[in-house]
Amino acid sequence: MKVHPFINAEEIDRLNTTLAKKISSDYQNILAEKESLLVVITLKGALLFGADLIRKLTVPIHVDFVRLASYGAGIKSSGEVRFLKDIESSPEGNHILVLDEIIDSGRTWDFLRKRLGAANPKSLKICALLSKPSRREIEVTIDYLGREVEDKFLVGYGLDFNEDYRNLKEISYLE
Repeated sequence: MKVHPFINAEEIDRLNTTLAKKISSDYQNILAEKESLLVVITLKGALLFGADLIRKLTVPIHVDFVRLASYGAGIKSSGEVRFLKDIESSPEGNHILVLDEIIDSGRTWDFLRKRLGAANPKSLKICALLSKPSRREIEVTIDYLGREVEDKFLVGYGLDFNEDYRNLKEISYLE
């Protein structure tokens, strides 16, 4: 497979800055005094995105992680979402913002939204760096979105193919 440049590091940084400003502005008006936003980063893919984004937020946060899987060794989702690691914090009574690197079929976010929503958080929103609406199988609302992308298999900046390419500073596509 050949790797082609798609989104450079400067554009990724601009997207993160824009997202962080909007999120900080919104939650500044939502969070009560001495209340923190619970940021849940989806592993492994959103690790780099989450690390960069949370450093740009200006509201108090607590960080937790969840790991779900819907891909096997191929380039197409299996359609089945599996829990590999649950969050350690209690969702109940918290404002929760989930960070995901990409919304593809919508199945993973739909699964996680239902799971976290059942625990009575004060609010539950999603922030995704990327969205592939052409691949959507389940309609989902994305509260904060970096940008939409066409249907290419993306790698880099946390996105992988069989665990390879995650460490690339830029997002590329495989052909």
